Amino acid sequence: MRILVVEDDAVLSDVMLRSLTDAGHRIDLAANVADADALWQVQIFDAVLLDLNLPPTTGSARASGNDSSGLVALRKARARGDRTPVLVLTARNRTEERIAGLDAGADDYLGKPFDLAEVEARLRALVRRAKDTEDYVSVAALNLDRKLHRFSIGRDPLELPAREFEVLVELMTPPGRVVSKRTLSDKLSSFDDALGDNALEAFVSRLRKKLVGSGAGIRTLRGIGYLVEPET
Repeated sequence: MRILVVEDDAVLSDVMLRSLTDAGHRIDLAANVADADALWQVQIFDAVLLDLNLPPTTGSARASGNDSSGLVALRKARARGDRTPVLVLTARNRTEERIAGLDAGADDYLGKPFDLAEVEARLRALVRRAKDTEDYVSVAALNLDRKLHRFSIGRDPLELPAREFEVLVELMTPPGRVVSKRTLSDKLSSFDDALGDNALEAFVSRLRKKLVGSGAGIRTLRGIGYLVEPET
Protein backbone atom coordinates (compact mmCIF):
# COMPACT_ATOMS: atom_id res chain seq x y z
CA MET A 1 0.00 0.00 0.00
CA ARG A 2 0.99 3.63 -0.45
CA ILE A 3 0.33 5.38 2.86
CA LEU A 4 0.45 9.02 3.92
CA VAL A 5 1.62 9.31 7.55
CA VAL A 6 0.75 12.68 9.09
CA GLU A 7 2.56 13.00 12.43
CA ASP A 8 4.68 15.81 13.90
CA ASP A 9 6.43 13.70 16.53
CA ALA A 10 9.73 12.93 14.76
CA VAL A 11 10.50 9.85 16.87
CA LEU A 12 7.08 8.28 16.40
CA SER A 13 7.04 9.23 12.72
CA ASP A 14 10.40 7.50 12.19
CA VAL A 15 9.24 4.36 14.03
CA MET A 16 6.11 4.13 11.89
CA LEU A 17 8.11 4.80 8.72
CA ARG A 18 10.54 1.94 9.44
CA SER A 19 7.83 -0.48 10.57
CA LEU A 20 5.51 0.12 7.61
CA THR A 21 8.38 0.18 5.11
CA ASP A 22 9.69 -3.13 6.46
CA ALA A 23 6.17 -4.52 5.93
CA GLY A 24 6.47 -3.61 2.24
CA HIS A 25 4.48 -0.39 2.13
CA ARG A 26 5.48 2.91 0.46
CA ILE A 27 5.33 5.83 2.88
CA ASP A 28 5.06 9.61 2.46
CA LEU A 29 5.49 11.76 5.57
CA ALA A 30 3.95 15.09 6.57
CA ALA A 31 4.54 16.86 9.88
CA ASN A 32 1.97 19.66 9.69
CA VAL A 33 -1.43 20.47 8.24
CA ALA A 34 -0.14 22.45 5.24
CA ASP A 35 2.23 19.69 4.10
CA ALA A 36 -0.41 17.01 4.62
CA ASP A 37 -2.95 18.94 2.55
CA ALA A 38 -0.41 19.55 -0.25
CA LEU A 39 0.65 15.89 -0.45
CA TRP A 40 -2.92 14.62 -0.23
CA GLN A 41 -3.98 16.73 -3.21
CA VAL A 42 -1.24 15.62 -5.63
CA GLN A 43 -0.71 11.95 -4.72
CA ILE A 44 -3.02 8.93 -4.74
CA PHE A 45 -2.85 7.03 -1.44
CA ASP A 46 -4.35 3.73 -0.33
CA ALA A 47 -4.73 5.01 3.23
CA VAL A 48 -3.86 7.93 5.51
CA LEU A 49 -2.61 7.75 9.12
CA LEU A 50 -3.57 11.09 10.61
CA ASP A 51 -2.62 12.66 13.93
CA LEU A 52 -5.13 15.28 15.06
CA ASN A 53 -2.91 17.47 17.22
CA LEU A 54 -0.73 19.08 14.54
CA PRO A 55 0.85 22.47 13.91
CA PRO A 56 -0.72 24.28 10.92
CA THR A 57 2.68 24.86 9.22
CA THR A 58 6.36 24.12 9.73
CA GLY A 59 7.75 25.82 12.81
CA SER A 60 4.35 26.96 14.12
CA ALA A 61 2.95 26.15 17.53
CA ARG A 62 0.85 23.05 18.06
CA ALA A 63 -2.85 23.41 17.42
CA SER A 64 -4.95 24.22 20.44
CA GLY A 65 -8.36 23.37 18.97
CA ASN A 66 -10.01 21.13 16.39
CA ASP A 67 -10.30 23.82 13.72
CA SER A 68 -6.51 24.23 13.50
CA SER A 69 -5.63 20.54 13.83
CA GLY A 70 -5.38 17.55 11.51
CA LEU A 71 -9.14 17.80 11.10
CA VAL A 72 -8.50 20.69 8.70
CA ALA A 73 -6.70 18.46 6.19
CA LEU A 74 -9.32 15.74 6.65
CA ARG A 75 -12.27 18.08 6.07
CA LYS A 76 -10.63 19.55 2.97
CA ALA A 77 -10.05 16.10 1.51
CA ARG A 78 -13.61 14.99 2.11
CA ALA A 79 -14.96 18.30 0.73
CA ARG A 80 -13.21 17.69 -2.59
CA GLY A 81 -14.62 14.16 -2.77
CA ASP A 82 -11.51 12.24 -1.70
CA ARG A 83 -12.62 8.94 -0.10
CA THR A 84 -9.18 7.60 0.88
CA PRO A 85 -9.54 5.53 4.09
CA VAL A 86 -8.30 7.51 7.10
CA LEU A 87 -7.12 6.03 10.40
CA VAL A 88 -6.85 8.73 13.06
CA LEU A 89 -3.96 8.27 15.51
CA THR A 90 -4.11 10.60 18.46
CA ALA A 91 -3.47 11.01 22.16
CA ARG A 92 -6.87 12.65 22.52
CA ASN A 93 -9.15 10.27 24.41
CA ARG A 94 -12.19 12.36 25.19
CA THR A 95 -15.40 11.08 23.62
CA GLU A 96 -16.26 14.41 22.00
CA GLU A 97 -12.88 14.54 20.27
CA ARG A 98 -13.28 11.00 18.91
CA ILE A 99 -16.72 11.97 17.65
CA ALA A 100 -15.29 15.13 15.99
CA GLY A 101 -12.76 13.02 14.08
CA LEU A 102 -15.34 10.51 12.90
CA ASP A 103 -17.81 13.25 11.97
CA ALA A 104 -15.12 14.98 9.91
CA GLY A 105 -14.78 11.83 7.80
CA ALA A 106 -12.32 9.52 9.57
CA ASP A 107 -12.95 5.80 9.01
CA ASP A 108 -11.35 4.49 12.21
CA TYR A 109 -9.79 5.77 15.40
CA LEU A 110 -6.84 4.51 17.48
CA GLY A 111 -5.58 6.20 20.64
CA LYS A 112 -1.92 6.58 21.58
CA PRO A 113 0.02 4.61 22.68
CA PHE A 114 -0.77 1.92 20.12
CA ASP A 115 0.68 -1.33 18.83
CA LEU A 116 2.18 -1.06 15.33
CA ALA A 117 0.87 -4.52 14.43
CA GLU A 118 -2.65 -3.31 15.23
CA VAL A 119 -2.11 -0.19 13.09
CA GLU A 120 -1.19 -2.32 10.10
CA ALA A 121 -4.09 -4.72 10.70
CA ARG A 122 -6.55 -1.83 10.86
CA LEU A 123 -5.09 -0.36 7.67
CA ARG A 124 -5.56 -3.67 5.86
CA ALA A 125 -9.15 -3.83 7.07
CA LEU A 126 -9.90 -0.25 5.94
CA VAL A 127 -8.40 -0.77 2.49
CA ARG A 128 -10.11 -4.15 2.16
CA ARG A 129 -13.49 -2.54 2.81
CA ALA A 130 -12.75 0.45 0.56
CA LYS A 131 -11.66 -1.71 -2.37
CA ASP A 132 -14.02 -4.61 -1.67
CA THR A 133 -11.23 -7.17 -1.53
CA GLU A 134 -9.87 -9.74 0.92
CA ASP A 135 -6.55 -10.53 2.58
CA TYR A 136 -6.29 -13.67 0.42
CA VAL A 137 -7.19 -13.47 -3.27
CA SER A 138 -6.59 -15.74 -6.25
CA VAL A 139 -6.78 -15.73 -10.03
CA ALA A 140 -6.49 -19.29 -11.34
CA ALA A 141 -3.38 -20.68 -9.56
CA LEU A 142 -1.95 -17.22 -8.77
CA ASN A 143 -2.44 -16.38 -5.09
CA LEU A 144 -1.82 -13.23 -3.04
CA ASP A 145 -1.65 -13.42 0.75
CA ARG A 146 -1.66 -9.83 2.03
CA LYS A 147 -1.02 -10.75 5.66
CA LEU A 148 2.12 -12.74 4.77
CA HIS A 149 2.99 -10.25 2.02
CA ARG A 150 3.68 -12.88 -0.61
CA PHE A 151 2.56 -14.37 -3.91
CA SER A 152 2.47 -18.02 -4.86
CA ILE A 153 1.60 -20.11 -7.89
CA GLY A 154 -0.21 -23.07 -6.46
CA ARG A 155 1.92 -23.96 -3.42
CA ASP A 156 5.14 -22.62 -4.92
CA PRO A 157 6.31 -19.17 -3.74
CA LEU A 158 6.61 -16.53 -6.45
CA GLU A 159 9.59 -14.34 -5.64
CA LEU A 160 9.41 -10.87 -7.20
CA PRO A 161 11.58 -7.72 -7.02
CA ALA A 162 9.97 -4.91 -5.03
CA ARG A 163 8.62 -2.86 -7.94
CA GLU A 164 7.19 -5.89 -9.78
CA PHE A 165 5.61 -7.04 -6.53
CA GLU A 166 3.94 -3.65 -6.06
CA VAL A 167 2.61 -3.62 -9.63
CA LEU A 168 1.07 -7.07 -9.20
CA VAL A 169 -0.40 -6.20 -5.80
CA GLU A 170 -2.13 -3.16 -7.28
CA LEU A 171 -3.49 -5.25 -10.17
CA MET A 172 -4.81 -7.80 -7.66
CA THR A 173 -6.61 -5.19 -5.50
CA PRO A 174 -9.06 -6.57 -6.44
CA PRO A 175 -8.35 -8.83 -9.43
CA GLY A 176 -10.37 -8.07 -12.54
CA ARG A 177 -10.18 -4.31 -11.88
CA VAL A 178 -8.75 -2.21 -14.70
CA VAL A 179 -5.84 -0.13 -13.39
CA SER A 180 -4.64 2.82 -15.45
CA LYS A 181 -0.98 3.52 -16.17
CA ARG A 182 -1.38 6.83 -14.35
CA THR A 183 -2.59 5.08 -11.19
CA LEU A 184 0.26 2.56 -11.27
CA SER A 185 2.85 5.26 -11.92
CA ASP A 186 1.49 7.45 -9.10
CA LYS A 187 1.49 4.56 -6.65
CA LEU A 188 5.03 3.49 -7.49
CA SER A 189 6.68 6.90 -7.93
CA SER A 190 8.22 9.11 -5.31
CA PHE A 191 8.59 12.86 -5.73
CA ASP A 192 12.27 12.49 -6.70
CA ASP A 193 11.92 9.21 -8.62
CA ALA A 194 9.11 9.27 -11.19
CA LEU A 195 8.17 6.01 -12.88
CA GLY A 196 7.79 6.53 -16.62
CA ASP A 197 5.66 4.56 -19.08
CA ASN A 198 8.65 2.65 -20.48
CA ALA A 199 9.71 1.43 -17.04
CA LEU A 200 6.14 0.44 -16.18
CA GLU A 201 5.77 -1.49 -19.43
CA ALA A 202 9.04 -3.27 -18.68
CA PHE A 203 7.75 -4.35 -15.26
CA VAL A 204 4.52 -5.64 -16.80
CA SER A 205 6.43 -7.50 -19.52
CA ARG A 206 8.63 -9.27 -16.95
CA LEU A 207 5.59 -10.13 -14.84
CA ARG A 208 3.84 -11.73 -17.80
CA LYS A 209 6.79 -14.09 -18.26
CA LYS A 210 6.79 -15.01 -14.56
CA LEU A 211 3.06 -15.79 -14.58
CA VAL A 212 3.37 -18.38 -17.36
CA GLY A 213 1.84 -21.60 -16.11
CA SER A 214 -0.26 -19.92 -13.42
CA GLY A 215 -3.40 -19.73 -15.53
CA ALA A 216 -3.46 -15.95 -14.88
CA GLY A 217 -2.42 -13.26 -17.32
CA ILE A 218 -2.08 -9.49 -17.53
CA ARG A 219 -4.19 -8.01 -20.31
CA THR A 220 -3.52 -4.58 -21.79
CA LEU A 221 -6.53 -2.44 -22.64
CA ARG A 222 -4.97 0.05 -25.00
CA GLY A 223 -5.42 3.62 -23.82
CA ILE A 224 -7.11 2.44 -20.62
CA GLY A 225 -4.79 0.28 -18.52
CA TYR A 226 -4.10 -3.26 -17.35
CA LEU A 227 -6.00 -6.01 -15.58
CA VAL A 228 -5.23 -9.48 -14.21
CA GLU A 229 -7.64 -12.18 -15.39
CA PRO A 230 -7.75 -15.95 -15.98
CA GLU A 231 -6.23 -16.94 -19.30
CA THR A 232 -8.63 -18.38 -21.85
